[in-house]
Amino acid sequence: MSVLSSIGRIATQYAAARARHRSERILLSLPAELRKDIGFPELFDAQNNSRRATTFSAKVI
Repeated sequence: MSVLSSIGRIATQYAAARARHRSERILLSLPAELRKDIGFPELFDAQNNSRRATTFSAKVI
């Protein structure tokens, strides 16, 4: 594995993570009623009292 391929792989993963977090922020900015209608679950980690919502879940509430 060359250095350039490693950098490319890391850059691709970084871009995907940024896009995922951007999508989450956009969805979380919608009103709660609309999020519920589209099936986006707002699941918070109660154990860590985390302010950030967990990632998408296959289970729809």
